[in-house]
Amino acid sequence: MTRVIAHLSDLHFGRVDRNTLDPLVSAIDDLRPDVIAVSGDLTQRARREEFREARAFLDRLPGPRVVVPGNHDVPLHNPYSRFVSKWARFREYIHAETEQSYSDDAMVVIGINTARALTWKGGRISFGQMESVRQCFCSATSGALKVLVVHHPIDVPWDWSKANQVLRARRALAQWSDCGVDLILAGHAHQAFAGGASEALRIGSHRAVIVQAGTATSTRGRGEPNSFNVIRVTARAIEVMRQTWNHEQHRFVQTHEDEFSR
Repeated sequence: MTRVIAHLSDLHFGRVDRNTLDPLVSAIDDLRPDVIAVSGDLTQRARREEFREARAFLDRLPGPRVVVPGNHDVPLHNPYSRFVSKWARFREYIHAETEQSYSDDAMVVIGINTARALTWKGGRISFGQMESVRQCFCSATSGALKVLVVHHPIDVPWDWSKANQVLRARRALAQWSDCGVDLILAGHAHQAFAGGASEALRIGSHRAVIVQAGTATSTRGRGEPNSFNVIRVTARAIEVMRQTWNHEQHRFVQTHEDEFSR
């Protein structure tokens, strides 16, 4: 059975291009995805008003969602908020849990929080997270698609900065190798990419498909237009289609397509 995932990232409410919001909602409505994955940085500076706007936007989207925070969703300037109550606003406005999941008879989607208060930009996977993901994926129904949603990239192309890559990536994939992770969805870099995990991170014969989303709505595009991903999964293939903002047409249009065998 076919499953469709809409993959958004780096919304950055507080620094959004408002022209993209209504067309993005319309595009996702038309897709009727089985699940929406939002891989972090919903806000620019984790202010209450930014979280309120992010919540209002998410409420306009259809279907179930798996939403994880990013490093921008930790308050920056208030030491108490940053180190003691760092996820209080995310939990108040977005979801009671910073690590959510979704499953049906064909796939399991797990979100983990890689953002940390002690680092301004980087991310890390804890040993507890490694074990939790391993248990979930190992107990999944045979043949189910196993999807991980994180903010910081597990792997990056050779020409991207390694500073964006999450710490303990190789160790995490080794921990999950018995069960296999089919698809890893991330953001953070504001650059879009789809490809197999590099040889440096390949564990045994299994190679996860890495999908990076650009920023869906932020004005901080870092040289790329706003975009989001549509992922269509069948029994035999994973198709990743990038939907890119077109200013002239005032809508998102497909600009790239990659296909990977399962």
